[in-house]
Formats: sequence, C-alpha cells, structure tokens
Amino acid sequence: MSVINGKNFITMKEKKELLKSKILEFQQSIPLACIPRKTEIPLNSGKIISVCGVRRCGKTYVLYDTINKLIKNKRTSVKNILFLSFDDERLLFKTVEFDLILQAYNELFPEIKMKDVYIFFDEIQMADGWEPFVRRIYDSATKNIFISGSNSKLLATEIATSLRGRTLQFEIFPLDFKEYCTFRKLNTNYYLPGNKAKIINGFQQYLQKGGFPEIVLNNYRFYETTIQEYYHIMLFKDIVERYDIRNIPVLKYFISRLLANLAKPTSIHKIYNEIKSAGLKTDKNILYELADMLEAIYFTQRLPKYNKSVLKTELANEKKNYFIDNGMVNALNYSYNDDFGKLFENNVFQWLRAKMPFQRGLYFFKGKKECDFVLLDRDKPIKLIQVCWNISDNATLKREVAGLIEASEYLKCRNVFIFTPEHEEVITEGKLKIQIVAAWKEMLK
Repeated sequence: MSVINGKNFITMKEKKELLKSKILEFQQSIPLACIPRKTEIPLNSGKIISVCGVRRCGKTYVLYDTINKLIKNKRTSVKNILFLSFDDERLLFKTVEFDLILQAYNELFPEIKMKDVYIFFDEIQMADGWEPFVRRIYDSATKNIFISGSNSKLLATEIATSLRGRTLQFEIFPLDFKEYCTFRKLNTNYYLPGNKAKIINGFQQYLQKGGFPEIVLNNYRFYETTIQEYYHIMLFKDIVERYDIRNIPVLKYFISRLLANLAKPTSIHKIYNEIKSAGLKTDKNILYELADMLEAIYFTQRLPKYNKSVLKTELANEKKNYFIDNGMVNALNYSYNDDFGKLFENNVFQWLRAKMPFQRGLYFFKGKKECDFVLLDRDKPIKLIQVCWNISDNATLKREVAGLIEASEYLKCRNVFIFTPEHEEVITEGKLKIQIVAAWKEMLK
C-alpha cells in the first residue's frame, strides 16, 4: 500500500494480488451454504444474466445457488468460477483497472480458456463504468456472465440499452409465503393434523414481520433494529449518495407520507402542498423524481390505474402506492401493527408483483367503485382480485362484490376472486360466480 499526501491507496499490483486472493478464497467456499429460492436462473443461456432487487432480498444467494447447480450438474469445475462482490471498498475500480480482474484470473489459471469461465459479478452497480467492460468480455472472452445489483433502473432500462440485447433479466424479491415456509421448515401439507394451524400462525407472523431472508432465518430476532438498518442503508447509499440528494428532510417527509398512504391512490401534488404547509422548500418535479428513485431501488412500487388506452394508463397520475415488505412497513410506521387490512393488501400486492416481471400487466380498476387488482395477459384482462381482511361484515362484502361486478362488466372478465385470510366460499351474483379464497392457500400453490 502506498501513501500520497497522507492518504493510503492500493496500487494496481496490490489490487491484482487482492483479486487473486478473493477469487481463490471464494472457490474454496464452494459448495456454498444457501437455501434454494423459487427463481430458476438458466445456466447456459448464451446471454448475460442480470439479477436485480431490493437490498438484502437474497440476490447474492440466488447467484450462490446457481454456482452450486453448475458444480452439482457437472457443467463446470470449481476452478472455472470467477466470483467478485463489488460491495467491498477495496474494489473501487477506475475504468483502466477492470482488466486487472481477467489478468488476475489468467495468472492463477493460465491453462483455462476464458470461454469456459463462469463469471459472477455481485452488486455490480457499485463499480462506475462497468457496462463497457462487461459488454467487451461478453463479446471477446466468455458468454457465461451473471451480474446482480440493487437498482431496477440500472438493470432494466439502462442495462437493456448499454448491453444491447445481450441480457436476460430476473427480479428477486423478499421471500414469498411459500419460501417463508421453506425457510421456517414448516410442513405445508395442511391436510395433516396440526399443520393447518401452524401454517395460519406462520402466515400471521409473515404478514406482520415480512420476508427478508436474514430476518426470517433468525426467527425475527431484533427484526425492527435490523430493518431500520436496512432502511438507512437504502436511504443514504441507494438514494442520497447515488442521486446526490441534498434535501434529506424532504426525502424523509415524502417517505412518511407514502407510508401513511399505503395501498391508496397517492397524489404527489397533494403531498407537495403538505410539504409547503410544513415549511419545507422543494419543487414538485423533485417529488416525482424521488418517487421514481424509490421505485428504482425497489423500496416502493406504484400500481397504475387501468385504462383501455395503454398510453393513458402509463401516463396516469393516479397510482396506488405499496412497499416492498410488510416488515419494513411495520418497523417504520407503528400504526400499521393492528391495521391488518392494509398489511394484507400490501402482502397480496407483493405476491402478485413477484409474478409479473417488471410490473407488466398489473393494475387497479377505478370507476364508480374500485377493484384492487387487475391482471392482464397480452393486454387482455384475465383475472380480477379484491382483498378483504374481514368479510364477515355484510356491508364490507357488498362493497367488495360491487367493485368486482363493475370491473367485470367494464373489462369483460369473469374470472373474479376475493382474497381473505381464511374464509373460502363460492357466491353467485347474477351470472357472475365469485370465488372467495384463503390467501395463504393460494400463495402455497
């Protein structure tokens, strides 16, 4: 390590030696300890595989599982694995230094041809100017490239442009309920005596405390403190530092208003007026940018109102607001601890969102009444869902049914459901059959 003007820095030679050490250290850890997730990553697609999602949702372990499968299926050997995590302050590369990675590997294994090497770059968004390097090694060295990052804009729109058709993209989310049961070692055969009660109790815990893998594995020990830490990292590293946000009070106030509006149509114009009334200075356009940033890092997700005109749908200002994880909601706003209706709807949204890559084909309907979720396939409505925590109240049931009837008639879709915590029944309204289902059962299918 050299010293210039009193500051330490790693020379290129030292960085190459560090890279060699990290490559070998990782290889020695294979097979890697991990619980397989539902997402299946293709092993030999001939494309750059990009894995994106919110921090701490398990992207790295999806890469680990992919490496384990490569070795288990004898697709390659341990020596052919080159794994690097850029979430290491010592691996801050300048553009001219990226080639040190390949040089380090080639000096370790000169007998191995680069076309046979499987390269895994974790948290690659931490490395500025990585796109040309990845594109170059894909074109000239190996087609076996897997990358992960915590920024959906980076790995959805920007990567599609910069890598020019060379990539397949996969989104990773916190655990869904079926994965929660796997991590908690819950037997999901609810026909066996005693299992159903355990599953329902598990669903209640999952509903309130969420599905971040580390927290579930720790049986929610110190979960509020841990989630608060996740929040601060997302806030300061993924938003404030990345986008150079100066007005942090406005950012925090904006997030608090989004939380208060959970599962409701949210007007940014209205929030702007509230911020002005609170004596904070900002610009309305900045709030729209903040909303995009929060969605880009998967912290929040916005659900657009369905309109038969695709252009009007995409440009609509009226969007419902959801958060990535119920544990995050509860840790940041204690008022939701007993608001099971909002948590339940947020949870169903998370489950649906994970089924709709990059939120293609998921909307809400609003006419005179409202329907919580509209699912499309090739622009055709194929499923309508209402979410209701307490269906025993007759007025509530009538409201949910009325919303389904209006949406069904307008959208010409007769595949309609009401999701409840436990209740199951089929009811008929005119010619419309409405399936009332227990959400936890649907989520285990």
